[in-house]
Amino acid sequence: MDTTNSTKLNLKKRRRESTGPNEATEEDGVLAKMPGCFGLKEPAPFSDEVEIDFSKPYIRVTLEEARRGTPYDRPVRVYADGIFDLFHSGHARALMQAKNLFPNTYLIVGVCSDELTHNFKGFTVMNENERYDAVQHCRYVDEVVRNAPWTLTPEFLAEHRIDFVAHDDIPYSSAGSDDVYKHIKEAGMFAPTQRTEGISTSDIITRIVRDYDVYARRNLQRGYTAKELNVSFINEKKYNLQERVDKVKKKVKDVEEKSKEFVQKVEEKSTDLIQKWEEKSREFLGNFLEMFGPEGAVKHMLKEGKGRMLQAISPKQSPSNSPTRERSPSPSFRWPFSGKTSPPSSPSNLSPSFRKVFDLFPRQTFG
Repeated sequence: MDTTNSTKLNLKKRRRESTGPNEATEEDGVLAKMPGCFGLKEPAPFSDEVEIDFSKPYIRVTLEEARRGTPYDRPVRVYADGIFDLFHSGHARALMQAKNLFPNTYLIVGVCSDELTHNFKGFTVMNENERYDAVQHCRYVDEVVRNAPWTLTPEFLAEHRIDFVAHDDIPYSSAGSDDVYKHIKEAGMFAPTQRTEGISTSDIITRIVRDYDVYARRNLQRGYTAKELNVSFINEKKYNLQERVDKVKKKVKDVEEKSKEFVQKVEEKSTDLIQKWEEKSREFLGNFLEMFGPEGAVKHMLKEGKGRMLQAISPKQSPSNSPTRERSPSPSFRWPFSGKTSPPSSPSNLSPSFRKVFDLFPRQTFG
């Protein structure tokens, strides 16, 4: 078991060590690292900083040989050129495709100067030094050619020992030619790549021009002066006013959102309170009916209490054989003012208040 695991680990280690550019391995005829490939660790060097051994003859690699894989010391030299203004993902994807055309590829990228670009294509946003630097820091690039020619000549191809030229297959009409790559295609040196849809330098510039006011206001807020942005005094004041209006709108919108959240919370709480009230009211009604309903506990309590009261006040039946007791006659009530047993008639000389009191007593003899 241990022997099998160690064998697998050694195999994986050898594969990692022997992996070359574009994930090529020794089985493809490519070793781990080509001399002069700087793209993954540091900026790619310029062509005038790279030494070429001209003692060896320049013999182009055929397409079959390139696809099969070339020896370690003979990578396929692929050339791709362009303006690379506002370097974006479309540029990077094109260079990635060029780098991955063959198992063992050395990618040379030519960047045209400002003079050539302004004459044949138009004004650029970035100057030539900025564009050189942007391409240098692309991970797929092995070498950068400054002041690259607009049209590739046989002398240029031989000087840089180029095997293939990579570009999208759409005819590129410029400099009085319907397609500046026509002679390259006829020589069998053209390797097509695909354009990335939806992204280009012209598209980016179009966005900026279309939303010029937005970006002008943005940079004014970031501290740029109206003079630096070539903005007039009136437009500067207009942009500042628009910025303040937008801030007020944003505050109003924030207040509206917060009020909506508050109303929503109140509605949720009110719904909960109503539900709880309904539950409590049902519970209260149930308890009330259980206590005071027709068959409630109170009725049973009253019945029991009434029975006990009747039992308490009703006289008990004396047994038939018990001796009877004779009640002694109660003495006659005598009035203090007379020796007779019956109460005297009310005197006529009493005051009305005493007369009323006197009349309250019954005029009969208590026996």
